[in-house]
Amino acid sequence: MTNEIERKAVNGIPALLGFLLAGAGAMVLFAKGAATDTTVFLVAALVLGFMVLLCLIGLFSVQPNQAKVLTLFGNYVGTVKTAGLWWANPFFIKRSISLRVRNFETAKLKVNDKTSNPIEIGAIVVWQVVDSAEAMFEVDNYEDYVRVQSESAVRTLATSYPYDAHVDGERSLSHNAVEISDQLAQEVQARLAKAGMKVLEARIAHLAYAPEIANAMLRRQQASAIIAARTLIVEGAVTMVEMALKSIVEKGIVNLDEERKAAMVSNLLVTLCAEQPMQPVVNTGSIY
Repeated sequence: MTNEIERKAVNGIPALLGFLLAGAGAMVLFAKGAATDTTVFLVAALVLGFMVLLCLIGLFSVQPNQAKVLTLFGNYVGTVKTAGLWWANPFFIKRSISLRVRNFETAKLKVNDKTSNPIEIGAIVVWQVVDSAEAMFEVDNYEDYVRVQSESAVRTLATSYPYDAHVDGERSLSHNAVEISDQLAQEVQARLAKAGMKVLEARIAHLAYAPEIANAMLRRQQASAIIAARTLIVEGAVTMVEMALKSIVEKGIVNLDEERKAAMVSNLLVTLCAEQPMQPVVNTGSIY
């Protein structure tokens, strides 16, 4: 494994000034040799000029949040990460690599969740290069590597959890977004670490049932919501009936036998639990 070696290069501004002066000297020698028809001056001017041109190739600039990876005849010699104009051996091959934070959004992947229901899922991964040598030399194309490994991690995560939780305390993709996103970030980081990349954030950006079962699952979710609402309504109605009977008995408003209590409970429960408003019926006769 190739680890990053931060290298210090020669400041490029003084080097550029020196090369310009050397170039001016070469021009003076050439002019003097041409004027006096002296071969020595002409040869010296050509050699000096060639050396200046060769040295100018060694100048390179580094932008903020960018690095230059230097290699010499196939061997890694270091990375320059400080922004500015620099000079290094003109025979070095200088390859740029960005250290900026980047986003990657996976495609909408169709996979089966833990309960074998087909779902569509997509994620956003925020990442950056932290080791330029590993990113450049450990994988063929680090950007393509991020794409493939991120989609692989999303698929693995989707098959490990159900879309909806059907058991109390069960983690699901739709109800535990924070925990699932944290685990997704860990999954992607484990895959990208060998390529010198760091995952800053990963979160699910798209989650839905596959079109072929979306309608059936929507009806199921609606039924679950109705059952939950009905359960709450019934619990509230029973509590209200209990309070009403207890208040009537404590205040002595009217004495009811068990049969009348049962009728009152039935009427109150029907009234409180009904979806449609009840029509009042006024009883003007005796309750007996």
